[in-house]
Amino acid sequence: MANESSPSPALPQTAIAQLEQGNTIEAIKIVRLERGIGLKESKDLVDAYLKSRPDLQRRLEAAQAEARQGFVRWLVIFLALAAMAAYFLTQGK
Repeated sequence: MANESSPSPALPQTAIAQLEQGNTIEAIKIVRLERGIGLKESKDLVDAYLKSRPDLQRRLEAAQAEARQGFVRWLVIFLALAAMAAYFLTQGK
């Protein structure tokens, strides 16, 4: 059984740097390549590292939420422009 005070799993510095930039998938890829382990094992290691670093996990979650909001904004703008284009195209007939 894992001890709550156990140290965080050691990750390659390049993987940690990717996590600091919000690139979880890249961090998993790096761990997988450098350790020569499977995808699930790599993801589990990165997840364990994030669990041991709640500050970093909160920053990642905030960055992901911000990215989702940005995507939704662009989607709304695109749909509004498409609707306007469709309206003007049908008015010309």
